[in-house]
Amino acid sequence: MAKTALVTGGSRGIGFGIAQALAAEGWNLVINGMRPEDGVQEPLEALRSKGVQVTYARGDIGSAEGRAAILEVARKAAGGSLNLLVNNAGVAPKVRADLLEMSEESYDYVVNTNLRGAFFLTQAVANDMVAAKQKDADFKAFIINVSSISATVVSINRGEYCIAKAGLSMVTQLFATRLGTEGIPVYEVRPGIIKTDMTAGVTEKYDKLISEGLCVQPRWGFPDDIGKAVASLSRGDFPYSTGQVVMVDGGLVTPRL
Repeated sequence: MAKTALVTGGSRGIGFGIAQALAAEGWNLVINGMRPEDGVQEPLEALRSKGVQVTYARGDIGSAEGRAAILEVARKAAGGSLNLLVNNAGVAPKVRADLLEMSEESYDYVVNTNLRGAFFLTQAVANDMVAAKQKDADFKAFIINVSSISATVVSINRGEYCIAKAGLSMVTQLFATRLGTEGIPVYEVRPGIIKTDMTAGVTEKYDKLISEGLCVQPRWGFPDDIGKAVASLSRGDFPYSTGQVVMVDGGLVTPRL
């Protein structure tokens, strides 16, 4: 039976790594992004080359109108409820400002996408999944939130990002608890330092830190590292582990002496 996943922010970076891993497992995909569709043809065609259906849903998850537009496309592509929602879309502050100087505008910009948007998109999709489960007990559904080590690791020059990711971690706990009796597991994948366009501006900084022992495994993480984790969770490999955090950080947060 066809299975459909929505990956927010799925046309680049971590999201594209996730989409590639899911496509390799036979998932039909709805890829959300902000760019016009003609600007993302290369990644979309790369995914279609895996022999799966790929639909593009342009829209800003940070706005109610954007979420409605995304869901309209996703429900049509899935023929009803999605089987998998991957909340991956995220933005970094436009300016890394000291915590004492962070603007309300920057706070709202980051939190609206990384937390508020993810929460309300999850709420809408979860309702669809519950309804589908009630009609068919064998309907498989999963929700996976991609957070960050910034959920617990402090960066005082991008506090709004840390706050949003910490909040997303609680969103995982909330929905895992609410949907537990519905048979819908909810997981959190927590990446460490991943080489993407978002981290391109701090490459030199992290190259140095990694070489000095920042991580137990002395390398950057890559989008496919996250993709493998999401693919495993969405196969149902961890059926009795709802609400759990899967660390994909090369041991960065491991306490060491």
